[in-house]
Amino acid sequence: MKQDHPFIHHFQNSFSRNYLVKLVLSKKRMKTTLIKIVTLKPVQLKDEMLVSMVISNQNNDVTKNVTLEQSVFQLLNLLNKDFYQADLFTLEKDWHLLFYRSGKFKMKSKPATFHVVDMKHDHLKKRILDSHGNIYLEQLEVTTKEGYVRKHKQDKYRQINKYVEIIDSILRAVQLPESFNVIDMGAGKGYLTFALYDYLYNKLKKKPKVLGIELRSDLVEKCNAIARKAKFDHIYFEQGEIKNVILPKIDVLIALHACDIATDDAIARGIKDQAKVILAAPCCHKQVRKSMKNQGSLAILTKFGIMEARQAEILTDTIRALILESYGYQTKVFEFIATDHTPKNILITAVKTKEISVPDLAILEQVTTLKSTFGITFHELEHLLEIET
Repeated sequence: MKQDHPFIHHFQNSFSRNYLVKLVLSKKRMKTTLIKIVTLKPVQLKDEMLVSMVISNQNNDVTKNVTLEQSVFQLLNLLNKDFYQADLFTLEKDWHLLFYRSGKFKMKSKPATFHVVDMKHDHLKKRILDSHGNIYLEQLEVTTKEGYVRKHKQDKYRQINKYVEIIDSILRAVQLPESFNVIDMGAGKGYLTFALYDYLYNKLKKKPKVLGIELRSDLVEKCNAIARKAKFDHIYFEQGEIKNVILPKIDVLIALHACDIATDDAIARGIKDQAKVILAAPCCHKQVRKSMKNQGSLAILTKFGIMEARQAEILTDTIRALILESYGYQTKVFEFIATDHTPKNILITAVKTKEISVPDLAILEQVTTLKSTFGITFHELEHLLEIET
């Protein structure tokens, strides 16, 4: 294996673009080799980005931080002498490399497993947003006047940083105009709305116009006051219902914790406006739970109340994801970071990849089959989009 091998190119390219999650070497060439497994990950040390190599032996782990060039040299040496297999995980794709005893190899790719790069060192996390000198974090009582994160707000600070990292990884793959509209449906106190604007405008030097929609007038007034204090000129909040509020052209639509069918209202508006990105973290799933009638052998799944609730969540969000796919969105569903209100969150991310005017009938047939299997006669998102299944 040489330095111009395509697998090495993917490793170097992902590191240079900050897409590298980790690389794992396994499947020893010789049983007598002391090294069991080697893991390479990006690590931020002061102002320098390095590669952290963790070499796991029989009895301990040895960690050393090296430059990209040094890591490539070590990687080539290990693959040529010690290991048959390498798995590269990036934000774009996963790459699997397998060598045979004959010297031949095969390499294949699959969709990305991970959506966030974790660059930690000595168990300390480098946060993407600064806690010091950030007026909106202070006004929202996440930090003190001195810029220190309050003890009871550590989880919230961690949450908004993780949220921004996920958004960043998605937006990197989307072609957006220099100035674009971000609509946050159900902005609440504005924690995540402000954090996203801060990152896009101050960190990435983009020119977004961010609009937060919130039903409660007191929160709208408070958030607009914070925006003025922070001198955020292109973020504003308006009172209104997700379903019928008047909106500008939607480029990026966000709906985090919109209750029950309010999530469907938000997704429907994004689809109708052909938003380039739609993100939704559903809060509750009452509509499908009420109409769900498991039959035959499936009835046992809802014998216990908590299992019925979870089944309704799975079905509701699966149908939402399928409908998004039917309208030309590349859709992913994964677990988001917990909040103060709920220990688990499902995040649905959808990126527009196909310009189509009518939904894909083959995918809608999957929705019909799923509904029929579980006795569901009605899903709100279908109704809003006037889909007949």
